[in-house]
Amino acid sequence: MENVGRRLGQHFLKSESALRRTAEAACPDPAQLEPLVIEIGPGRGALTQHLVGRCQRLIVIEVDPPLAAHIREKFPTVEVVEASVLEVDLGQWGPAVIAGNLPYYITSPIIEQTLQAPFVRAVFLVQKEVAVRLTAASGSRDYGYLSVATQSQVKVDYCFTVPAKAFAPPPKVDSAVVRLSPGGTREPEFLKFASACFRQKRKMLRNNLAEGYPAIADAPEATLRAEQLTVPQLQALWRRLVS
Repeated sequence: MENVGRRLGQHFLKSESALRRTAEAACPDPAQLEPLVIEIGPGRGALTQHLVGRCQRLIVIEVDPPLAAHIREKFPTVEVVEASVLEVDLGQWGPAVIAGNLPYYITSPIIEQTLQAPFVRAVFLVQKEVAVRLTAASGSRDYGYLSVATQSQVKVDYCFTVPAKAFAPPPKVDSAVVRLSPGGTREPEFLKFASACFRQKRKMLRNNLAEGYPAIADAPEATLRAEQLTVPQLQALWRRLVS
């Protein structure tokens, strides 16, 4: 299996400590098996090995045929969906724990897809820079639309950092594990508003919102930048502007 998956540019997590901690974040109570876990991109099954004993049912989604075949052979009880995760309805099996080492180039679409599914919790290994942005607080340089869009819908926790050397082959950047837990509401119109707020991050809100939300001209926050407002403050501003 050494070369399997290399053609897609995967970086396989080899650190047993990181794999164990990721599985524990996804399924924290080994005495209470999770009814359903969905693993995205199992690769050679390193994380699968740690998840399979922590749940009653494990479904993995793998786009690479040789890797999918390997998982079927190595884990006979695991259900394998051979497809791109972006083409799979993650909610079709009902509420689930969702976990995986996400490909860097489609991390945001997968997170967006997860947020639309009825998940119990989601634990993802992502590029560290993305993890920092997902969990960033207002006022920090990493706080932006991704922070607001995610934190307005779910609770986000930065679990731990995974150094590049923990992978084979090692990527050029460090990674981190984040946990998403239900704790917000999905409001598409607010997401559209938040996107407009951060359209040009260094500009004042009155400049970014003038076209779509003219009432911003009279708001106390007009001369502030979006990064200066917390998620609840942005939500409150949006409700005032559209009321």
